[in-house]
Amino acid sequence: MQTGGLSAFPDAPDSKRVGPKAPEEPFSTAAKEGHDALSPIGTWKRTLLCARYALEKNAYDLIVMEVGALTSVADYFLICTGRSDTQVQAIVQSIEENLERSNIRPLSIEGYKSAQWVLMDYGDVVVHVFYRPVRAFYDLERLWSRAPRPTLPEPYLSQAQSLKTGTEGL
Repeated sequence: MQTGGLSAFPDAPDSKRVGPKAPEEPFSTAAKEGHDALSPIGTWKRTLLCARYALEKNAYDLIVMEVGALTSVADYFLICTGRSDTQVQAIVQSIEENLERSNIRPLSIEGYKSAQWVLMDYGDVVVHVFYRPVRAFYDLERLWSRAPRPTLPEPYLSQAQSLKTGTEGL
């Protein structure tokens, strides 16, 4: 079930993007060999798809951090919050199942069972889904405070702004 009018998301979100732009990627060797975490979908678009599917499950305090210049771990971190362990798992399932329909599979998912901090590794995009009190404790935004935060395009931006709990940036 889609909520909040998310069916109006554009197919090509890069066209309305504001802020730093990630370079376009060629098809990766891994994608050609069937290891789909690094697929032919560009890094920024994959990040936006993760945001879309998290927001469809009402993920709170969603932010994107462009960490590529600071680490070789990933180009983007997407960080969001669930208000219960059940919601954390629903957010993770939404992202995983919907990306899998586009033949994009994670390299790994850690922490799903406890649902306190779930890390989804899509190669150049790492998704952190936190249970609310755990996010405040680990405070990744402070640890990665030098990372730019690209502006999400509409309708992602307004949806993310409407789902705030106050845990981001603590």
